[in-house]
Amino acid sequence: MASNTLIQPEEIIHLSGISWQTYETLLAELNDSRRLRLTYNRGNLEIMAPSPEHEIYKKTMGRFVETLAEELNIRIYPLGSTTFKRPELSGAEPDECFYIENINIVKGKKRIDLTQDPPPDLVVEIDITSSSENRFEVYADIGVPEIWRYDGKSFRINILQNQGYVAVERSLAFPNLPIAEISSFLQQVGQKDYLELVREFRDWVKSQIR
Repeated sequence: MASNTLIQPEEIIHLSGISWQTYETLLAELNDSRRLRLTYNRGNLEIMAPSPEHEIYKKTMGRFVETLAEELNIRIYPLGSTTFKRPELSGAEPDECFYIENINIVKGKKRIDLTQDPPPDLVVEIDITSSSENRFEVYADIGVPEIWRYDGKSFRINILQNQGYVAVERSLAFPNLPIAEISSFLQQVGQKDYLELVREFRDWVKSQIR
């Protein structure tokens, strides 16, 4: 087993030559009590302990998605950092994920089986301490149609095309709003009170609807 620790080794570790069984064993042993995020991609394993900075952006972005759904009267089914796997090949845990178009297929299920169930319609990834680009291949394997990615400076909408992701201006989940403008609100995280920022975002959504 070879390993290569990236920047901020207390938060991110990369391991190579990891078997699928080892990945499954780690998931089982860590179970629900863990705060580590594991990403497996063709024998490569990333282990990340999210920082407080990462978590506040994750929470805010998830709240923004919920606010959009509330104001647009769109049903969503949030599944947070649920583990999604394509056996023997890849597995990942999004920062946040939502079922929207396929909500009726998975709502109420205690387990998601991607051999029978669809992937989440929308995944949110925060790239404050690590890059999610290595997870894009995993999400492509799984078939996630849309990823929202924020790296602390820029916000991007990525949609799946021909087994890869391309940046676009319009969201598949919320096509009638200029979602890319979320970036200006995310840049105020930590500067404004959390609920004040959510209220301002809600007011913006309402103004766009009108």
